[in-house]
Amino acid sequence: MAGIVNDLLKLTENSVRVEGEKVTVTDAARLRKTIYRWVEVSVLESGPHQGWARFLTRAAALDLGILPASIHELYMARGRGEVLFTFTVPAINLRVLSFDAARAVFRQAKKINTAAFIFEIARSEIGYSAQRPPEYATNVLAAAIAEGYQGPVFIQGDHFQVSAKRYAADAGAELGALKDLTREAIAAGFFNIDVDTSTLVDISKPTVAEQQELNVELSVMFSAFIRALEPKGVTISIGGEIGEVGGKNSTEEELRAYLDGYLTALASRAPGALGLSKISIQTGTSHGGVVLPDGTIAKVSVDFDTLRDLSRVARSAYGLAGTVQHGASTLPEDAFGKFMEYEATEVHLATNFMNMFYDRIPDSLRKEMYAWLDVNAASERKPDMTDEQFYYKTRKNALGAFKPQMYALPASVKEEMVSAWENQFARLFKVFGLAGTRQVVEKYVRPVTIRPDLKDYLGEAAGDEKVDDLAD
Repeated sequence: MAGIVNDLLKLTENSVRVEGEKVTVTDAARLRKTIYRWVEVSVLESGPHQGWARFLTRAAALDLGILPASIHELYMARGRGEVLFTFTVPAINLRVLSFDAARAVFRQAKKINTAAFIFEIARSEIGYSAQRPPEYATNVLAAAIAEGYQGPVFIQGDHFQVSAKRYAADAGAELGALKDLTREAIAAGFFNIDVDTSTLVDISKPTVAEQQELNVELSVMFSAFIRALEPKGVTISIGGEIGEVGGKNSTEEELRAYLDGYLTALASRAPGALGLSKISIQTGTSHGGVVLPDGTIAKVSVDFDTLRDLSRVARSAYGLAGTVQHGASTLPEDAFGKFMEYEATEVHLATNFMNMFYDRIPDSLRKEMYAWLDVNAASERKPDMTDEQFYYKTRKNALGAFKPQMYALPASVKEEMVSAWENQFARLFKVFGLAGTRQVVEKYVRPVTIRPDLKDYLGEAAGDEKVDDLAD
């Protein structure tokens, strides 16, 4: 192993010293300039070199004051009315070139003095973008190093979702797979997890409480599981969900049925355990938007009143921070300012960043990726689909297969792409009211140093899983 570590230290021009598992940054400026080399090993290689690159990145980040953290206490303060709705937290899903995209986020955050943002990745995205939690966390933490960012970094498991189809076929295996992913994510520094068992809501049952019963039961089971895995000193922020995004809009009756059932079941299963910090609802959006035959995105009408009204119920009756809006990134820009106005605690953003990538890559690479989709996503092509609809709907599935080509893109292409992303982050951070919010984050969030365990990084990588029936 000494030879592997020395190889990696040379890549960063010996800016880090390693003694056993103790990692000390001896030249932060040099590491900032060279950390991308560990990212390349983490993303493009396998085996011990990859594992050590990820371990060293996380340990070096800790030494520089970059700490994976939970947003739980900030959200609980909002639930108590101590943190007003002067800002909404964006949760950003990075599917492609995550290191470069995260650098753009951190640059904007430093410019406006904020720490109120989350990096997240869904179970589905982990599959098709080929980014297991240790890789995703490495990209984010390495980006913070490169940009000289310090303080809490919120990394979240988005839509850690149960597949209804696989649950029906083999409930034990499906729940076991999600538990394994949760365990892997926490070990990698994901201290925020959105539990999503809303796929199992059964609207054929006569009462709302009965419809939400399995959702409640499994949400509580996963909450207790997460609490048992928490590192000492960390209270993981857990989110629940009452309705699948893309379905009918959520109601107060559903919210109360879910949360009343959840609190009763949690008190029975894990007495004294802390519960949720937020609740995801459906307000009329869909992941990725609705694609018209010409490839453009249909305009949707977001039910902002539902977002606000259920947020207020969640806070006043249950002490949660409020509601979470999924599927927002393809909305028109004039809609984003309304999320803060209508008291959304958190807004999830993903698809548009990927669209910006596809708009800027060379035509030759795009054609190659689309040709791959013609073969590998053929089962998703419906008879009435235009080519534009098919490629828009399925092109996320090509991201993992073409990761090496993405990293080999010319510097000029990457620079244009990252500049576009950074401009978009600047606009979003402004309308979400993030300027100057670092102070309130640090008032409530006191992250502790959780040392990475080397064996979590040198074990066998988890295998791929089918994710086409999971939400983003």
